[in-house]
Amino acid sequence: MTKNITLGSGVVVLSSEDPIRVFQQFATIDALSNGRAEITAGRGSFTESFPLFGYPLSDYAELFEEKLELLVELLKEGPVTWHGNHTPTLNNQEVYPKTERGRIPLRVGVGGSPESVIRAARLDADLALAIIGGDPARFAPYAKLYYDALDKMHKPHRPISIHSPGHIADTDEQAIEEMWPAYEAAFGRIGVERGWPPVQKNSFLNEVAHGSLYVGSVETVAKKIAYAIQSVGAHRFDLKYANGPMPQSKLLKTIELYGTKVVPIVQDILAKEPAFS
Repeated sequence: MTKNITLGSGVVVLSSEDPIRVFQQFATIDALSNGRAEITAGRGSFTESFPLFGYPLSDYAELFEEKLELLVELLKEGPVTWHGNHTPTLNNQEVYPKTERGRIPLRVGVGGSPESVIRAARLDADLALAIIGGDPARFAPYAKLYYDALDKMHKPHRPISIHSPGHIADTDEQAIEEMWPAYEAAFGRIGVERGWPPVQKNSFLNEVAHGSLYVGSVETVAKKIAYAIQSVGAHRFDLKYANGPMPQSKLLKTIELYGTKVVPIVQDILAKEPAFS
């Protein structure tokens, strides 16, 4: 049984989900975890769920906009009156279960859409940047856009988080050796489905060295995370530690090293050189 870990989603592809059921599912998780649930909602990077659930891709943007606005209303946990084109009409409707704390935290996941950044600010949602490739510093303009939008709307600044993949081991060499086969297998499987060329190890190594793959020893990963937080102006970093088929023991080792060693080093670095906000 966990006591402190926040229970959330990598991303809820809200465009092809029912916001009412999403609220009910997370409210249930919140009750089971004594108030530790949170939601990250986004448009998603893949579109297979749209035809699967009968949604036309031509409504891609409208579906997300409407369903996110309804979810925001539901998270207020009061009676909801609502009319939309893709969602049911509600007339002073109570939706259950309620949460003990009164509101589940919401982040809007963004992978590169300025419109989504503005939307997060308008709806009073935190911003989660999915940075899965390239120098994280290139996402700094999104952070600035978010805060500029909040300022123009006369709203207080809200937290920004980074979500990126990685793997931690005792040495850089060991981490790379353990991560590469899993990474290759995962991207190979996805690539076959989408007609991508096979992933090359040199591109993987380049991403580890210069991009947004946080693979290495405790010290290497900690320095890289601190750089990302400082460059973007973020307040939180989420490490996606499962990246393809890998033994559970390796995943548990990453969790242990991340929590007991990486995080304290990052905190020390940021105490000396804080991120801008």
